[in-house]
Amino acid sequence: MEYIYEENRIYSKKADGLLLAEVTFPARDDKRVDVDHVYVDQSLRGQGIASELMLIAYEYIKEKNLKIVAKCPYAISWFKKHEEYQDIVINVKTRK
Repeated sequence: MEYIYEENRIYSKKADGLLLAEVTFPARDDKRVDVDHVYVDQSLRGQGIASELMLIAYEYIKEKNLKIVAKCPYAISWFKKHEEYQDIVINVKTRK
């Protein structure tokens, strides 16, 4: 899947403009973003696209030296399951 990167959004769409997948992360301040929305079109669910999108967003946000506040229930769940990506997440921590 090909993704389009914008300042606070990464998404994919069909040629006709139909949104296929999206993660949004508006700025909270100059050092933090809120991952507030993860969406995958119903026709693509269950294929790991949301997880792939979260990883892409994590890498993009980390590259910009920002911290993440996970607001979306899917994002919170994803970070809880992927402890190795919690280094820049402020509000989700998994204890061993």
